[in-house]
Amino acid sequence: MSTLISEDRLQSRTTTTQAGRGGFGATEQTWQERLAFIDQLMREMSLEEDPQTIYKLYGSRIRKLVPAVRSLSLSRRGLEPPWYRITRSSTWTEEINPWKDKSRLPLLQGGLLGELIYGDEPRLIGDIAPLLRDDDPALDYLAGFHSLVAMPHYDQGRALNMVVLLEKEPAAFDPEKFPEWFWMSSLFGRLTHNLRLRDELKRAYEIVERELKVVADIQRSLLPQTLPAIPGLELGAYYQTSRWAGGDYYDFFPLPEGRWGILIADVSGHGTPAAVMMAITHSLAHSLPGHPEPPGRLLGHVNRQLSQRYNARNEGFVTAFYGVFDPARRTLTYACAGHNPPRLKRCGQNAVHSLDEIGGPPLGLIDDLEYEETTVTLQPGHVLAFYTDGITEATDAGGVQFGVTRLDAVLGRCDLDAPGIVAAVIEALDRFTGGAPPEDDRTLLIAKVG
Repeated sequence: MSTLISEDRLQSRTTTTQAGRGGFGATEQTWQERLAFIDQLMREMSLEEDPQTIYKLYGSRIRKLVPAVRSLSLSRRGLEPPWYRITRSSTWTEEINPWKDKSRLPLLQGGLLGELIYGDEPRLIGDIAPLLRDDDPALDYLAGFHSLVAMPHYDQGRALNMVVLLEKEPAAFDPEKFPEWFWMSSLFGRLTHNLRLRDELKRAYEIVERELKVVADIQRSLLPQTLPAIPGLELGAYYQTSRWAGGDYYDFFPLPEGRWGILIADVSGHGTPAAVMMAITHSLAHSLPGHPEPPGRLLGHVNRQLSQRYNARNEGFVTAFYGVFDPARRTLTYACAGHNPPRLKRCGQNAVHSLDEIGGPPLGLIDDLEYEETTVTLQPGHVLAFYTDGITEATDAGGVQFGVTRLDAVLGRCDLDAPGIVAAVIEALDRFTGGAPPEDDRTLLIAKVG
């Protein structure tokens, strides 16, 4: 990167009176005084976050470091050559915020300032009078001045912004100070640009956060708002997403003769994409013609629709377990599509059994599958735990998983009702993970047979 300096450079080396004007640039200032001045400026700027406020603070101080009769700020952001905007001028009596009132800024093309900002390099010119034309679009800002300093503010290697300083006398700026001025101006330009980007990013995050909250609210509205009253079955439930929204899903379906369908599912992935697929799965589960039974029929229907219409171009899938509870016979007829088998604790016995006698692939992977079914007979006091892998695969600080063994230990609390068992499991889980935020969605359904 070259610095172009006029023929008057030799003369400007000895022209120090103008460069010293304003007090701070004078030779009588000690380095301690200059350091104290800069330290105070940095402290004051660190207390502000608004780019416009920081600019005013910086501008009032920097004039003591780089004195000039007139200053201009230029921008060519979003413009094509030779167009540019004047974003600030020390001659303006009204303050204009260039970030918020862009339409009020003068839009010019060509001329000396256009040449400078599109030149993509710093310039020090000892006399601009020979370079000015009568039709220069910025003549009102430049007429009567001779010395000029142009300091670009680079973005991706291009001078998208520029600060221009003007003095009436020729060769008024000391070229020995020019590199430091350029350096200070560029660093300040990066500061205000980064603050502006931060504000824009903050607003973007706020918009995304509001939208994600809406997605989360919609998703939760698809879940049962209250647990159904099922004769002979006491229920408790827990649901927590790892992000705003998630892919876990549970549901209940009233069936003829007092029977109830119990569905739990887990969409692969996390966040909003999983939440969208969860909503699709909910819609498909409720779109089966007739009653959603037997279990294999419902899983087969959802699998076909996902495979043919939704997952053909995606790699996602859904694990699911669906059982139909018959209170009169105390039986659970179920089918499984790659989901964690529920745990069955028979109170009075030490063993905890897994409902894993049958199973099939997750939903959405293979078209036209038939899912087998089987039936288990339940007894009063039996505890069923339906869960997603966010429960058993939660880890402690050392990476050890919670696992089914720790889950089974809590299921043995037969003195508790279903909500009490849910609370005990979650308490044990939080204690095991140290209260760390979940890395996966967590769903737990407890059904205690009465």
